[in-house]
Amino acid sequence: MTNLEEPKWYVVHTFSGYEQMVLDNLYKCIKKNNLEEQILEVKIPMEQVVEEKNGKKKVVERKMFPCYVLLKMRYTDNLWHTIVNTRGVTGFVGPQGRPLPLTDEEIVKMRLEKVNIDIKVEVGNKVKVTNGPLDGFVGDVMSVDEAEQKCRVNVEMFGRPTAVDLDFAQIEVLD
Repeated sequence: MTNLEEPKWYVVHTFSGYEQMVLDNLYKCIKKNNLEEQILEVKIPMEQVVEEKNGKKKVVERKMFPCYVLLKMRYTDNLWHTIVNTRGVTGFVGPQGRPLPLTDEEIVKMRLEKVNIDIKVEVGNKVKVTNGPLDGFVGDVMSVDEAEQKCRVNVEMFGRPTAVDLDFAQIEVLD
């Protein structure tokens, strides 16, 4: 495999609760071994969920896939050894522990990469949330960030309006 190969996303399994440590150790390893050209990105996918604590409900960030870290890299056997020997890593996800790259559909579904969404959203529009923890909620757009492809939406949650930040990929504009 050559360095000109297109980088792909791979999934690494970690010990429970070791995700952040694995992410930090991989970034140290990348810097120490000059692997910036081979390993382009390391991520712990997060999602917003509604949690109730002490009788109050709020939106908090939570790991989408506990015990997993995602890597965008140009795979080589040498990289395999480097990554599986990183503290906290139990191995790659794939047949016999050999890496299997994610499909384009999986990448979009997990929102690993920005995909420009061609949607006309304006302040005051009514939108419906189409995926994520607030799937099915309807709200009013309070602000729009075209560059980041995000908008702040006021949804009624637990009897009162709550502002949430959503990606354009998570909404559908209602007429």
